[in-house]
Amino acid sequence: MNNISYLKEKFDEIQSKDSGLSGIRQKAFDAYAKLGIPTVRNEEWKYTRVSGIFNQDYKLAEIHPVSVEVEDFETFRLPGCENANQLVFINGVYSTGLSTILSPSLSVMGLEEAAAGEFSSIVAENFNHSARFLKDGINALNTAFIHGAVFIAVKKNKAVEHPVYIYNITDARNEPVLSQPRSLVYVAENAQVEMVETYNTIGHSDSIVNQVMEIVVEKDAFVYYYKIQQDSSQASQVSTTHIRQVGKSFAQAVTISLSGNIVRNNLHAILEAPFAEAHMYGLYLQKGNSHVDNHTLVDHAVPNCESNELYKGILDDNSTGVFNGKVMVRKDAQKTNAFQSNKNILLSDNASVNTKPQLEIYADDVKCSHGCTIGSLDPEGLFYLQSRGIPRKAAMALLLQGFAVDVTSQIKPAAIRAYVEDMIIERLSTEA
Repeated sequence: MNNISYLKEKFDEIQSKDSGLSGIRQKAFDAYAKLGIPTVRNEEWKYTRVSGIFNQDYKLAEIHPVSVEVEDFETFRLPGCENANQLVFINGVYSTGLSTILSPSLSVMGLEEAAAGEFSSIVAENFNHSARFLKDGINALNTAFIHGAVFIAVKKNKAVEHPVYIYNITDARNEPVLSQPRSLVYVAENAQVEMVETYNTIGHSDSIVNQVMEIVVEKDAFVYYYKIQQDSSQASQVSTTHIRQVGKSFAQAVTISLSGNIVRNNLHAILEAPFAEAHMYGLYLQKGNSHVDNHTLVDHAVPNCESNELYKGILDDNSTGVFNGKVMVRKDAQKTNAFQSNKNILLSDNASVNTKPQLEIYADDVKCSHGCTIGSLDPEGLFYLQSRGIPRKAAMALLLQGFAVDVTSQIKPAAIRAYVEDMIIERLSTEA
């Protein structure tokens, strides 16, 4: 996938099919052709080199569909899956046959069907809103090749009875794959939903997931979103979660990044209604040569909103981490409360992290703060535990678990929290 002409050929195959989204796709492909894949000369991609991983002859799932059986991904299922709505994407394409919808308060359909039916105005107003903030070729590439995308709607005055589990499965058993899942989630007035999203790869060929999820939150609605990334060392990912709070609402996002090759997370909270709240938490544990880049944006567009952001990183071996968090307070957004913190522990002399917390404030009646720390394990704490008979390896694991708990405790579903904590304990016990 090393030139525009190859993608243009594949794009024309997609466009030749009758689709209500062809106009949007064409505009996005033109943007991709103009912008290309970002390089380190782009300030937003200064510490993350992605041009190399995109420069391969990947197969596009939109053109080369695959067949995955249920037993192929049984090991990837989350705890409590028997009582959850399960949405399955195979190489970026939503699979109705492998998905299960249990909650009557949840509507799930193809995006094109939603755009042509009763949800047409919602799709027209909110689809691709993320492109206003992500002006790069990767985001445009996802929109240009949109295929098998899904629309999820939570009905007004309803709390979804079962959590929504979203599985992004990449089948890389036979060849390198570029998959591009796309979803638009609409949470109606006074509704509530819990969503858990995971990423897993079958096979050992190189793969890239270029994913975009856009979430619209109406008045008095509550959204709890959890992203768990534990993929193979051959799997890279650019993942965008764009939360648009158009009414007084509450949104919480927790991102757990445990493995992968190159991982880039874009998380946005756009607060467009007074008294909206956004809470963003992240934990990244990296080892080997892995690289994780968390880019966050909180846009306070109106007065009387609150945001809170806490990201923590533990890096070992030759791994690298990036945290770039931006809080924007617009001119009219008086009475804003915005807090941001990034803390990192390096376990190896070869591990590194680049952190850049930012505040951009144009209002004068606000309470805002930001900060970052980079250090090693507390030697006094380590000595204290060892002096009480705890082996050094176990003592290190205990200290690191204590460091991580500020983030993991924000995961509300008990089964998912225990699942994440078990993975972290296993990782820290091996690394310490």
